Amino acid sequence: MDKKIDKNIIRVGFIALGCPKAVVDSEKMLADIAQANLVITADPDEADVVVINTCGFIEPAKTEAFEVIKHSLECKNRGTVDKVVVAGCLSERMGDELFEQLPGIDAVVGLGQRDNLPDIIKKIIQEKETGIFLEHCDKCPADDTRLLLSPGHWAYLRISEGCDHRCSFCTIPMIRGRFRSKPPENVIAEARQLVESGAVELNLIAQDTAYYGTDIKMRHGLVKLIAELDKISGLDWIRLLYIYPERISDRLIETINYSEKTLPYLDIPIQHINSDILKRMRRPDTSEKLHRLIEKLREQIPGLVLRTTVIVGFPGETQSQFEELLEFVEWAKFDALGCFRFYGEAGTDAADMPGQIPDDIKAERLEQIMLKQQEIAFEKNTRKKNQRLKVLVDHQAEQQQDSPAVGRYYGQAPDIDSVCLINNCSVQAGNFIEAEVVGSRDYDLIVRQLDEG
Repeated sequence: MDKKIDKNIIRVGFIALGCPKAVVDSEKMLADIAQANLVITADPDEADVVVINTCGFIEPAKTEAFEVIKHSLECKNRGTVDKVVVAGCLSERMGDELFEQLPGIDAVVGLGQRDNLPDIIKKIIQEKETGIFLEHCDKCPADDTRLLLSPGHWAYLRISEGCDHRCSFCTIPMIRGRFRSKPPENVIAEARQLVESGAVELNLIAQDTAYYGTDIKMRHGLVKLIAELDKISGLDWIRLLYIYPERISDRLIETINYSEKTLPYLDIPIQHINSDILKRMRRPDTSEKLHRLIEKLREQIPGLVLRTTVIVGFPGETQSQFEELLEFVEWAKFDALGCFRFYGEAGTDAADMPGQIPDDIKAERLEQIMLKQQEIAFEKNTRKKNQRLKVLVDHQAEQQQDSPAVGRYYGQAPDIDSVCLINNCSVQAGNFIEAEVVGSRDYDLIVRQLDEG
């Protein structure tokens, strides 16, 4: 039985899943909910309406989303929740199929209907009928006025939506559509808004940040964007995430070096190093190009920190091709590396390729890559001992538990990289300190704050 809802006070529970782009969507939806005079409750198990913003990129993300949705549906069956709304990438990807696989969902909301969420919530409450809302949007949505899920002194700044690359393993173009740049004036306005609200670090995100501007005939779009962001008073750090290797130009390298605020940190998804596998992945790179690029970046950007992602177990990957990837990881010595097992996602060409690799071999190869990267990361941490670092404090120490404060130096991106554990920290979160590395704990650095002045 549906519980009775006071139409004047609708409590909305919100569950945010997924990548940084999904985080921005969640932050925008939360702000819209609050501005529509709906009440955001901290307990989604006791809400009138639960909204779950999902990820649907690969199978583990879908599995996580299904578990969360099932839990909310159980709360609905118990009568503590009245309506369940599923939004985001999984909604976009599955549509009506979600109603079939998870009976009890009240609304499925696609990415193009993100900004209409408050009206959708009111509609399903008033009409007591299920609904599907999947109308598309052919522009990059505006992300101004967000309720940040980050601490506030750092934030994501989305500069585009969708992707024009057609990698054979990837579902993003099917889910988020063609690449659409956000107008540069909108990006700068959103950046100023975030900085005025207290952000000192902006992390630029897109499916390929260096592709920015190509669809609106804006040459060197990312370079021009950085030049404008550099002018914003109060902004200290600009971080570039998700840059495809072939888009890294000499001009971008020069911009990183001469920009006052852009960090020498690059997140470059290479996916593999074997040229045959890269070709089947429909990546424009080759082994030779990637080796040359990494040598060039290390030579030309002082203090560069490199992060990458790779995939193991792509269809047809032989043992020798995997060993080539393993040797490359050892040679490149990335500062941070994420490794994923290949998942044959429905609708992608790679899902139907011959030579699918057994799961146990994928798992073994993933473990070997991560053990090798662990050796590299631990060795790099050891070499950092006694170095001085500028550290942004993210969380103050908990006085009652005698725990260290937590922060990051420029080589650590929020949420995805390691952190600095700060001893004797005397400043509040959102401030910078000078610190010295005194040791390490697994992937994290242990630092002490140096005396002021």
